[in-house]
Amino acid sequence: MTSLRGQQAAIDAFLAASAGGAMHHAWLLAGPQGVGKATFAQAAALRLLAEGMTPGALPPGLDVPAAHQAASLMAAGSHPDLRILRRLAKKDKEDEFARSITVDQIRSLGPFLGTMPSLSPRRVIVIDAADDLERPGASNALLKSLEEPPSGTVFLLVSHAPGRLLPTIRSRCRVLRFDPLNDTDMAAVLSRELPDADADEIAALVRSGDGAPGRALGYAGLDLAAIDSALEAIGRDGDPGLARRAALAKALSPKAAQARYEAFLDRVPTVIARMTALRVGSDLRAALDAYDEARGVTAAARSLSLDAQGTVYELAGIVARLASPDGAR
Repeated sequence: MTSLRGQQAAIDAFLAASAGGAMHHAWLLAGPQGVGKATFAQAAALRLLAEGMTPGALPPGLDVPAAHQAASLMAAGSHPDLRILRRLAKKDKEDEFARSITVDQIRSLGPFLGTMPSLSPRRVIVIDAADDLERPGASNALLKSLEEPPSGTVFLLVSHAPGRLLPTIRSRCRVLRFDPLNDTDMAAVLSRELPDADADEIAALVRSGDGAPGRALGYAGLDLAAIDSALEAIGRDGDPGLARRAALAKALSPKAAQARYEAFLDRVPTVIARMTALRVGSDLRAALDAYDEARGVTAAARSLSLDAQGTVYELAGIVARLASPDGAR
């Protein structure tokens, strides 16, 4: 059984198309970032390649036995009938990536598409993510390949925002939708990936992920429960002596706390949104205004590299205004 949870409808639709013998040559895997589209793309690519090598020999479902030659080649990054295109790492900076998938990367597919597949009638191209295609060059180059692909070629295009792709690219793809996971599936995925995490951390990560395990895993080890608890206390009771926001600013402003500071910027609008759901009338209006203000501050903090300590203090002050009239700001 595949380790991809919460996306059985997409898996079933893909397998049905494959079994029907009318596999579309291009698939647009559409949905929020972090819900499993890239994981599915690699699993689907392996399944297609393995089926091409050993027709009718695989068990039902998306999985391929680890001992299969296709699985071994893919794990080694050397399957001759597979190409995976992503943004390239910058020279001498492996933790930083280019802004786009370049036109040269797309054009490099030419020799791959111009020869016969090596191990079976099939070959697969994964683009993760198609949203990163350099425009207009890379997008137009891909379009040419999508228009007249060689027989047996399947494109799997991961997209977090398909509306931003060229309409001509979208029109040549069959859309396969991936939805946010429910809390049960989120908790199962996170518990599997983080076996040492306690129940409180898993619960905090489920809340922070908004149905996207990939997003939640980016917060692992950052003690989101403490951040959320501090913000909720400020929003509930206010901060009459300014001590709570000062403590947050002190804890999150050092360079060593950069990852937690980034998480804090994500969490503030989310925590305010949760508080907004419980309000009506003028209280609701105030909460909505606070949400918009917090979104503006967090966006400016990232784009302008604002001082972390001052930003935390300002955002905590916005949350403090949500407290009852008796709670000082």
